[in-house]
Amino acid sequence: MTFALFGIDSISDIFTDAWWKWAIVALIHAVIIVNFFAVAPLFYIWLERKVSGRIQDRLGPTRVGGKFGWLQTLADGIKLIQKEDLCPQAADGMLFRVAPYIVFVASFAAFIALPFSNGWIAQNLDIGLFFVLAVMSLEVIGIILAGYASGSKWALFGGMREAAQMVSYEIPMAICALIPIVAVGSLNLVEISQMQSGWFLSDWLIFRNPFTFIGFFVYFTVATASVKRAPFDLAEAESELVAGFHTEYSGIRWSYFFMAEYAGMFAVSGIAVLLFLGGWYTGIAPLDNTLVSLQSAGPYGLASYVVNLFFMVVFITKGSLLVFLQIWIRWTFPRLRIDQVMMTCLKYLLPMSCALFLGAVLWPLAMYQIKGGNEGEGRTQFFGESIADKVTQLDSNATKSQPDTPLPAVEEEGR
Repeated sequence: MTFALFGIDSISDIFTDAWWKWAIVALIHAVIIVNFFAVAPLFYIWLERKVSGRIQDRLGPTRVGGKFGWLQTLADGIKLIQKEDLCPQAADGMLFRVAPYIVFVASFAAFIALPFSNGWIAQNLDIGLFFVLAVMSLEVIGIILAGYASGSKWALFGGMREAAQMVSYEIPMAICALIPIVAVGSLNLVEISQMQSGWFLSDWLIFRNPFTFIGFFVYFTVATASVKRAPFDLAEAESELVAGFHTEYSGIRWSYFFMAEYAGMFAVSGIAVLLFLGGWYTGIAPLDNTLVSLQSAGPYGLASYVVNLFFMVVFITKGSLLVFLQIWIRWTFPRLRIDQVMMTCLKYLLPMSCALFLGAVLWPLAMYQIKGGNEGEGRTQFFGESIADKVTQLDSNATKSQPDTPLPAVEEEGR
């Protein structure tokens, strides 16, 4: 029966069919993503402690791992693993224990469609942006369960605050993410990044038009709020002296919430890099063109691997700089009240995102009319010359990759 569920007739089919090869590939991708998912929060938590220490005129961690304290986060992780996993007597045991895993998996799934370089992606989806935003929104389910299942009214209040904030800010974040999509015409994150190769002032989408420029800053603001970062951090409320939805958690389950938070910070920053800041390209046209030509000459050779590794370092560096900016903002601005947070979203950021999206839609049409393009030049005028050339090149490459098999004859009625 177990074999039948997977479409296997006998044990011998396991070694002849190709499904197990795909399973091995998926396992390798999952292991790589989990390792990045676990290591990145270790670095960002250490970075937050050092940045907050410098802002507050102190040194931060210095005792563990040399004078920079770079092993402090690892030591804290080992300490959390050794702590007892407590569950309140009034809590719903099953929901209480499963909530951190829902939050963890929701943040982890976003990295499946997040490209780190050209071809270095677990699943290259044509709707990659839609997939990433959709799975990240599932985190709110785990937060509601964590507050509800704790058996504490304060944890429940914290969960409701966070749920209201996350659900509200996801709307303007998705609208702002669509602003560069209007210029590119694709939801594939790999294609969006490929179309930004060249000089940063002329090819990066943030400088494409006034609406994408302002849209980046609005996106970064709402993305910071969607991942529960200060000054929009409402998980901890001084008026209640509790830690919000994760008040009753301890040990390793408590750490899952913060691993998901810091991983989510990089995820939204990575989306910003791919949509606005040139993806994995440096923004220096001669350097990028040279690296791309080396990669095209031998797509499976050592040179291609080194180029992809360099591009991945560029992408992670850009995303880490945005994470650093989120940390800087946290330790600079005071926390807002819940009514101020909701008013900022519904009264200001949501109308701004809608206006920017409308302007991004009308901008190419206005440029088309001003420049007086004819039907043949419509696509060039609509997207801008550099992006149109890259769209045409990507389309031709996709056509060449298709097998040269004649299409079957179709009768006129079928047409």
